[in-house]
Amino acid sequence: MQTNTLHFRFFLLLLAAVSFAFISILLPFYAAIFWGCVLAVLFSPFHRWLLARLGGKRRSLAALLSVLSIILIVIVPLLFITGALAQEIAGLYNRINSGELNLGQYYEQVVSALPASVHGWLNSFGLGDLFSIREKLSTWALQASQFLAKQAVNIGQNTFQFVIGLGVMIYLLFFLLRDGSTMVPTLKRLIPLPDEHRIKLFLKFTTVVRATVKGNIVIAATQGLLGGLMFAFLGIQGPLFWGVLMAFLSLLPAIGASLIWAPVAVYFMVNGDYWQGTTLTLFGVVVIGLVDNLLRPMLVGKDTKLPDYVVLISTLGGLSVFGLNGFVIGPLFAALFMSCWDLFPDAVQMIQDQPTSQKRQQAVELIHTDSDPGT
Repeated sequence: MQTNTLHFRFFLLLLAAVSFAFISILLPFYAAIFWGCVLAVLFSPFHRWLLARLGGKRRSLAALLSVLSIILIVIVPLLFITGALAQEIAGLYNRINSGELNLGQYYEQVVSALPASVHGWLNSFGLGDLFSIREKLSTWALQASQFLAKQAVNIGQNTFQFVIGLGVMIYLLFFLLRDGSTMVPTLKRLIPLPDEHRIKLFLKFTTVVRATVKGNIVIAATQGLLGGLMFAFLGIQGPLFWGVLMAFLSLLPAIGASLIWAPVAVYFMVNGDYWQGTTLTLFGVVVIGLVDNLLRPMLVGKDTKLPDYVVLISTLGGLSVFGLNGFVIGPLFAALFMSCWDLFPDAVQMIQDQPTSQKRQQAVELIHTDSDPGT
């Protein structure tokens, strides 16, 4: 018994060591692996439909066609958007650096056009010092534009690394789609839980991943697209940049994209451009604001919807820990956390029922022993 225990402990130590080494090797490509898994989960229903159309046997061909579809639907448009966005960021940086775009001056124009009663309210919050606020906004805008320009330059300099990561993601995506049906049973066997809890955990995992990621991305992209199109219609420079920014901010509940379009609408109104300000306000409230209420129930559903405060905290925390990938990783971890705790009462009940089941099994074994004529 002691020898078996020693062997098992040594095996656990060896397993932990090789797992740590393997994870360390994969870390440089964690983003590619993560997005490969996410795309595999999101497009697995499409892949199964395509496989059924091919007779259910040509798995490699179905996986190849699925990957090509993902490249055309997702990856190619994102590459075009990224290239155009880098150009707009460079133009925005030049305008801010040259003084053509001055947020501090815009703030001063807005405050000057407000009634005197509002000035007192702003003073109570420390927002009445126009010179100080103007300087802070100008400095912040310059720093933000420098940061964005630096990120755009880094993307260009790291093109080779980006291409390698993209290749790893596509390569992994092919095998996840092709062999996913055989991988799931293997993963289930690695979880030391009863079959009922394993099935429930995997169903909850896939449902939450698909609903959370699909819901967040589709809703954010829709709101960003609508906001960017409205900015382009109103003649605002850099509509793609502002649309992408609204898409990211729309991941934050309640406030979201209004952090961008609301100040612009106020600026239009105080400068006498009433129809632009009114149009943008109505469009932001009625169209952009209602997208979340209309799409989220269809894409996420009531059972998997995270509370707004959880989405907000997990998104901000994910961005701070994982960078750009965190806007998906954060809510995903939060959803999995809540799913695991949702299974916790069943696990406790299983432990509580375990002694009774053991006694019942012992009683059955005793009955069989007593009824055996050979004993």
